[in-house]
Amino acid sequence: PPQVSFTLELEFSCSILLDHAEVTLQATSDSTEATPQDNMVKLSVPIRYEPNLFLSSNTNLHRYEVHPLGTFTHSSGPEFTTMVKVQNLGCYPIQNVTLHMALPALGYDQATILSVTHVLAENAACVLQPLDEGTQVVPVPPEDLLHMDR
Repeated sequence: PPQVSFTLELEFSCSILLDHAEVTLQATSDSTEATPQDNMVKLSVPIRYEPNLFLSSNTNLHRYEVHPLGTFTHSSGPEFTTMVKVQNLGCYPIQNVTLHMALPALGYDQATILSVTHVLAENAACVLQPLDEGTQVVPVPPEDLLHMDR
């Protein structure tokens, strides 16, 4: 029997959110057919909306001095603020978004190079968690930083 293939492209409104779409397909002919009851099919397909998330960050300190080996003092350096923003640029609501950030905390010889003093959050619940005990922290030797621009 002859077959026809085609693609159906549906466009949905931002104002009405649907969880499924129903499509009815019917084939007709001018000729007489013995089994016309199988010429129609109803399809129901689930709809999943594609998120359009935008992640940005900004900091008030773009330069940080790293002291040569042996001259490092244990006093805290300048305080800086980093703002991380997650925006939904799409028109569909998004639920259960989780953002994980790993912050560098140890340098050469286990020296602390960063400590978080406080976390402020808007429209989100933030949890500051130390590393799990099973997680191995690998310090960055100074010579490896020579080949990195950031």
